[in-house]
Amino acid sequence: WQRHVIDPIAAQLTQGITPEKIALTMAVGSALALFPIFGTTTLLCLLAGIVLKLNQAIIQLVNVMCATIHFPLIVCLFRLGHLMFGVPYTHIGLGMIHHMLDTFWEDPTKFFERFGVDALHAIAAWAVLTPFWMIIIYMLALPVVREVLRRRVVMISQTTATTPPVHPVP
Repeated sequence: WQRHVIDPIAAQLTQGITPEKIALTMAVGSALALFPIFGTTTLLCLLAGIVLKLNQAIIQLVNVMCATIHFPLIVCLFRLGHLMFGVPYTHIGLGMIHHMLDTFWEDPTKFFERFGVDALHAIAAWAVLTPFWMIIIYMLALPVVREVLRRRVVMISQTTATTPPVHPVP
């Protein structure tokens, strides 16, 4: 965790990226990483990073870290989308998602005819929840990122204070 997550973020902080920008990157990246259509999140994060001038390494790291909750959230978003639009409940599980993906790769037109409206409902549910999600993630991440920066500055200052200067040998 320290080596793969904390240290890269801390290294970015020392390269002139503000804690606010890193917290924003984490909020945007996590929101886009949970977009309810498989296979789109990496591209969405890439585009958002370019448009908003966010750190690509951090936004893609957040995208990958959110992969574990992506599938359960897709199921929830489909259900919430059905509720929002008054559509009768359709069981959505691993088998249904697998069938959706197979249909998409075999015949994208058939996929959109069969699942397009359901996908739009899920996207609408995601769009309603996303602003709240981003605010929560930003508010949680900002103090953590600031603390990481503070500790890193303290650690660096202690290291340089205790290390004697190296003088070249004549």
